Amino acid sequence: MFKKVLIANRGEIAVRVLRACRELGLQTVAVFSDADRNALHVRYADEAYHIGPAPARESYLRIDKILEVARRSGAGAVHPGYGFLAEREDFAQAVLDEGLAFIGPKPSAIAAMGDKMVARRTVAEAGVPVVPGTEGEGALSDEELLRVARQIGFPLLIKATAGGGGKGMREVRSLEEMPGLLQAARREAEAAFGDGNVYLEKLVETARHIEFQILADQHGNTIHLGERECSIQRRHQKLLEEAPSPFVQSDEELRQRMGAVAVKAAQAVEYVNAGTIEFLVDKEKNFYFLEMNTRLQVEHPVTEFITGVDIVKEQIRIARGRQLRYRQEDIHINGWAIECRINAEDPYNNFIPSTGKITHSILPTGPGVRVDTGVFPGFEITPYYDPLISKLIVWGETRGQAILRMRRALEEYKLVGVKTNIPFHQTLLEQHRFIAGQFDTRFVEERFSMEAAEEGKITHPDIAAIMATLVAHRQAQRAAQIIQRNVRDTSNWKWVGRWERMHR
Repeated sequence: MFKKVLIANRGEIAVRVLRACRELGLQTVAVFSDADRNALHVRYADEAYHIGPAPARESYLRIDKILEVARRSGAGAVHPGYGFLAEREDFAQAVLDEGLAFIGPKPSAIAAMGDKMVARRTVAEAGVPVVPGTEGEGALSDEELLRVARQIGFPLLIKATAGGGGKGMREVRSLEEMPGLLQAARREAEAAFGDGNVYLEKLVETARHIEFQILADQHGNTIHLGERECSIQRRHQKLLEEAPSPFVQSDEELRQRMGAVAVKAAQAVEYVNAGTIEFLVDKEKNFYFLEMNTRLQVEHPVTEFITGVDIVKEQIRIARGRQLRYRQEDIHINGWAIECRINAEDPYNNFIPSTGKITHSILPTGPGVRVDTGVFPGFEITPYYDPLISKLIVWGETRGQAILRMRRALEEYKLVGVKTNIPFHQTLLEQHRFIAGQFDTRFVEERFSMEAAEEGKITHPDIAAIMATLVAHRQAQRAAQIIQRNVRDTSNWKWVGRWERMHR
């Protein structure tokens, strides 16, 4: 039974895991690169160790350095978070070989489901429908992929086999553009996951991206925690997620069928711990297995909000050999949750990343509002890592209430020092199609525009700054005003009444 956990990650997910460990009474160990020496996860942990320069390949992707820290610190378990080494079976196996607990699935399950091609073949053999692609054909060269692409037909997707999050993914519309896109996808996959292998998948257009959260223990119990809607994407990178899905909510029979298939897919590889089964669903409600993420998801808080299940704590309990505390019939959906990913990027300039030091930060609070973040005033956003600053999550009794609450929270959220995509989210939540739940994975790229927000964009920042200062000064003056008591010892109304009685 381990009592100390090493978190092999950074940023908001490292802080999230640290908090769960602290609530369970476990000691924590953080690792950090040169760029993260003053990061929040370093401050929160009981111990912190330097593992190398800023580039991930020289720090957070170095298995040997992380295991060395585990030995030096006396950690009994490793939590990989998401990204970096989270879906690397060689890392999970190396942790187990050190005699440590890996807070995640077995290496064999990561190998089977982490490699997207093997995953597709595995679930297909279990009777789960899959999107047509190069499943089961192993690692293919560029020439082989070009030949197979003609058989699959265009449009199609090039996808990294070793990870997700939109990294190493390219959309291909014709054979002529495919060679260059293949090389770009391989380079990005190699940089993000240390593995440049890719596969092909038919692009299902006008589809929705819906995923099911899975929990499975070491005693053969597997359940799902309902679905999440993840169709609001840009270049295959999720921007906003919600649970439940507005597309599935009105069809309980569809939810039950998809949930059962998700559990079946996890059981096909004897999956243990938390994971996510992702589906593409067309407008006729036909669904296809997309992939399995053998790790904790960025969007897990929306599921926690509507089910009351702390997924990170459950991960730790499962890794300690305990049975799930829940049966499938114990899981009930309560209300609605929405998550906005707050990224350091400029929505008015093709979402290019923004770097710099955060000089001022005001986080939204109030009923039903949660902010998961790893930054603070004085923290510097660098080009070395994902631009995710924080996750803003809200809960409401209904979807309408959750949307209104998210609008209020976004209005309260103030970050100075870098550009953020908060204006994008504010514009999105005003869209009639979004409010009505009428969107798919192409919505942002084909039926959404920042032009309306552009009209209200500040073109004279100096004038705006002066006006903002004057307004703030005026508000401060009003707040400081003191209304003195009347010279008389009572109100004017009572004084007039007395005067009238005396002169009758």
